[in-house]
Amino acid sequence: MTIDQDKLQEFLGTFVTDLGAAIAAGNVVVGHRLGLYRSLAEAPATAEQLAQRTGTDPRYVAEWLRGQAAGGYVRYDPADEQFSLTEEQAFALANPDGPLYLPGAFLLVLGALRAESQITDAFRTGGGMGWHEHHEDVFAGCETFFRPGYIANLTTSWIPALDGVTEKLSAGGRVADVGCGHGASSVLIAQEYPKANVMGSDYHQASVDIARKRAAEAGLADRARFEAASAQTFSGTGYDLVATFDCLHDMGDPVGAARHIRQALDADGTWLIVEPLANDTLAANLNPVSRVYYSFSTFLCVPSARSQPGGYVLGAQAGETAIREVAEQAGFTRFRRAAETPFNAVYEARP
Repeated sequence: MTIDQDKLQEFLGTFVTDLGAAIAAGNVVVGHRLGLYRSLAEAPATAEQLAQRTGTDPRYVAEWLRGQAAGGYVRYDPADEQFSLTEEQAFALANPDGPLYLPGAFLLVLGALRAESQITDAFRTGGGMGWHEHHEDVFAGCETFFRPGYIANLTTSWIPALDGVTEKLSAGGRVADVGCGHGASSVLIAQEYPKANVMGSDYHQASVDIARKRAAEAGLADRARFEAASAQTFSGTGYDLVATFDCLHDMGDPVGAARHIRQALDADGTWLIVEPLANDTLAANLNPVSRVYYSFSTFLCVPSARSQPGGYVLGAQAGETAIREVAEQAGFTRFRRAAETPFNAVYEARP
């Protein structure tokens, strides 16, 4: 065996980057849980000052800050030994209610990785692991990570990109939010369209309970209601809009879900499908974003589909052609890509 030392060093560089990122995920979640980023966004601080402001231990905070500075997540000024956040870092790390909040992704990662032993067993057996079987950080991480994207795009660009849907909802339309999780998307729709009624559904009862709480806290319990039901069994008909946000690819029977959605829609209704951005071929998906999605999919999406009847395992990088085929098999006759972001493709399907 002949080893090219330059190529080996290049690969070791990739390894060090990945190893640092893997362990750094835990530190980002610590910063999220303890409010360290939020406090640092308010004013620069030494380790002692930040610890005092957040009620934490100075020695732990010092080590945390050093690692954050080495990784480029905070800025360090050696002249006064103070740490701070740039405007861009604060934008991405310090506001969970803003249009971008990166700690939620790391919370989701750590929650998913708790299932490593079960997923390893699934590799051997070909079995599945239901969404409901994961650690609670998976559900909280999904809400924390995806909600900012919905805040930034859902009612400002995604729904407006659909033919005639904004007008229907403004006039008092009916919406079904299928696979709603903690109800972040349901609440945002109800807030933006005060005459509309939203029915959120998710097969995970604990998530439905939290969604009801979120709606009540927002004063929307009368217009944003929730039920524990699968995508193939959610209740109601005559919906102007049915939405599936980042969940169709998790289903073992997406065609069955699509058929039920079609039956639940009004004759002129619209199915809004938001899925991870992907090309149709593996060769076209060999990039950093797809790497993230394939990795999440191995731990969450493929096991979820395998745990359900239906025989489908789309995965998080299925691509537009596969999603179109699901819609067409269910009887939808019109399908188009209505919008996209760096992370999501937004499709419109009509009967």
